[in-house]
Amino acid sequence: MGLFDSPFRPGTALGRCACGKHVSDAEHDAALRLEARAVAEDSDARVTRVVESALVRAIFPQDRSRRAFLKAVGTTTAAAAIAQFLPVGMLSEVLAQGTGPLEKTDLNVGFIPITCATPIIMAHPMGFYERQGLNVNVVKTAGWAVIRDLTMNGEYDAAHMLAPMPIAITMGAGANAVPYTMPAVENINGQAITLAMKHRDRRDPADWKGFRFAVPFDYSMHNYLLRYYLAEAGIDPDADVSIRAVPPPEMVANLRADNIDGFLAPDPVNQRAVYDGVGFIHMLSKEIWDGHPCCGFAASRAFVEGSPNTYAALLRAIMEATAYATDPEHRAEIATAIAPQEYLNQPETVVNQVLTGTYADGLGTVQRDPNRIDFEPFPWESFAVWIMTQMKRWGQVQGDIDYAGIASEVYLATDARRLMEEAGLTPPAETTKTFSVMGKAFDPADPEGYLASFPIKRS
Repeated sequence: MGLFDSPFRPGTALGRCACGKHVSDAEHDAALRLEARAVAEDSDARVTRVVESALVRAIFPQDRSRRAFLKAVGTTTAAAAIAQFLPVGMLSEVLAQGTGPLEKTDLNVGFIPITCATPIIMAHPMGFYERQGLNVNVVKTAGWAVIRDLTMNGEYDAAHMLAPMPIAITMGAGANAVPYTMPAVENINGQAITLAMKHRDRRDPADWKGFRFAVPFDYSMHNYLLRYYLAEAGIDPDADVSIRAVPPPEMVANLRADNIDGFLAPDPVNQRAVYDGVGFIHMLSKEIWDGHPCCGFAASRAFVEGSPNTYAALLRAIMEATAYATDPEHRAEIATAIAPQEYLNQPETVVNQVLTGTYADGLGTVQRDPNRIDFEPFPWESFAVWIMTQMKRWGQVQGDIDYAGIASEVYLATDARRLMEEAGLTPPAETTKTFSVMGKAFDPADPEGYLASFPIKRS
């Protein structure tokens, strides 16, 4: 077996099982399902935590003020205080109950084998779909264009997608225009710039002219963040370097073969390059923009409107899995669940290093960053607006853009609002927030002004 065998090749295996305690993957999965029953039975508590978290974010939409509040009173006291004037129990009941009979129970949900898909993947072996009455077939898929096409033609009911993809599909960028939605972010952060070992003494991006980079897809946060980082160093991403799309499972092999000098990729690709000794982690993507979205749970508007009860059940399962993944104490358990062949097909230690944030950087140092990857489900519309500025900046779209309209149409923060309205509450007025990318503030109310401020751009 090669150091990075294709996860799509039949018969590729990593040993006895992911944890080494069972003689086969089947026995391993059976043990996980038994454990999952206890998890599922306590899901009411998880639902309540999801609601409490959403309400804290509604009351304190700014990250800084929210963190200060939680630090001052603690999460337990915060939940108790909220419960005094907001019916948390009622909201939890609304979220936990179905809205009607499921239109269909057998679903195909596509994913790319990366840790960004953690909630979608873990919901299968850990019983989150099953508890919602769904029989979900999570389908490992070879690349993002395939994900897009199979979702658009209905072979997949929903899918793991890069955060920009539903926007691009809706706008008709790179494909026929089809209305798409992204009601939940799968992960924030969770990417890195990895370079070949031969470049360990070339850490200044201004010195990277002539480098060959890979990103997973043209319409990806990876592409936009890499371009942003290079441009800030005075490197024109289109003139001074080459950037090409490479499916994540093929990136390490291309680095080993010296076909590329580096990549900005999702994990566990970066950590696998370190594990195989062919690359080092130059920087985590959170150093460019801490809290940036990476991937999301996406579905066509036709599916959402045609099977609303099934869609709601699927979204509840994803939200519950996301909430469970947010707790650092669960990360090792999740790594065990998603490492096997049918999911990520990675050594468990590789996945564990990513999810826990204690990892080898490939330069002889063990780094500790618990926020290397996190799971925050709220689809801030300002994320979508920023993505569209970068699509326009690099010539993927032209002309006038209805930034706010497209953002609200695709990033369905309105679904969270609907749940609150059904419970008799006034939903939060804000679905956007400001943030900074490499120290540069982004105001979602002035996307064109933001775009005009960059000296390196195509439009």
